[in-house]
Amino acid sequence: MDAFTRFTNQTQGRDRLFRATQYTCMLLRYLLESKAGREKVVMKLKKLESSVSAGRKWFRLGNVVHAVQATEQSLRATHPVPRLCLTLANLNRVVYFICDTVLWARSVGLASRVSRERWQLRAARHYCCFLLLCLLRDAYEMALQMARASDRRARRGRPSEEALGWQAGEEEKEWLQSSLLLLFQSLKQHPPLLLDTVKNFCDILIPLNQLGIYRSNPGIIGLGGLVSSVAGIITIVFPQMKLRTP
Repeated sequence: MDAFTRFTNQTQGRDRLFRATQYTCMLLRYLLESKAGREKVVMKLKKLESSVSAGRKWFRLGNVVHAVQATEQSLRATHPVPRLCLTLANLNRVVYFICDTVLWARSVGLASRVSRERWQLRAARHYCCFLLLCLLRDAYEMALQMARASDRRARRGRPSEEALGWQAGEEEKEWLQSSLLLLFQSLKQHPPLLLDTVKNFCDILIPLNQLGIYRSNPGIIGLGGLVSSVAGIITIVFPQMKLRTP
């Protein structure tokens, strides 16, 4: 109960709860739309989804400052690849929140001349770049963990090439199986990396759909948004589950 209270007292925690509610409504609405006699329920879900989405904008008004602080922190990362990925990612995140603030100002009538479609497209573009860079950082961390796991196997008396299936004459299928096994073991031993990868992968479906790069139905978007929201809630309730770069 204390952990839940601390969670709800955080602005980011409340935003994650609202976000999970928003995408749950989207998912349920998609599942119920094709069923007869559910029109009223679908309309209520749609109104709730819209209300929650509007409420979330208030929580995100100060996120530009947090994104700038995250950019400054990423510059202190020890390894050059994560430092570059996180710095560029957070810069895109800053621009995304600026676009989001402009869209909020338009929705409340403070900037009525602003083109909603144009700024939505800008926001989606920068959000997509942010997530792509985060996934690139995740891929780098995976490669590091796999290399370390391979080295540990080599120290136990097995050559790393054998662990990865790189011996001469082995089939490509065996190499793929051994590589996937090594990846699975690496992610199993590092839950924060697995959680961050799943979260970013689910999130990127949203801007890809908005930009028309990869079209998804509302059910897929709702499910992806719900999964990523739950992953975000876990990292807030359990800070040790948040992926950190030294």
